[in-house]
Amino acid sequence: VQLQASGGGLVQAGGSMRLSCAVVSKLIFSNKTIRWYRQAPGNQREFVASIGSGGDTTYADSVKGRFTISRDNAKSTAYLQMNNLKSEDTAVYVCNIVRSWGQGTLVTVSS
Repeated sequence: VQLQASGGGLVQAGGSMRLSCAVVSKLIFSNKTIRWYRQAPGNQREFVASIGSGGDTTYADSVKGRFTISRDNAKSTAYLQMNNLKSEDTAVYVCNIVRSWGQGTLVTVSS
């Protein structure tokens, strides 16, 4: 399954940014959980958020209340709305579905 992540860039601390993850297969997308992970320089990849086929969501404690994951099955696209960004959110963000991974998009938060 091919995934395409986009929306990263440079933002100031306290700002907002929305990431998108487009999945080629609509059939697979609508029936599977989408997950966002991130990896900061020198750190291991960590879980950020997930959304199930029924819309149930899970978040890492570090982003609860600031990040919102959503999905649009008609567009086969998942989103990660990130608000009140902090410097520690700087990382490459990657989306995942089943065993497939996107190429990642870099988010840099300047303090």
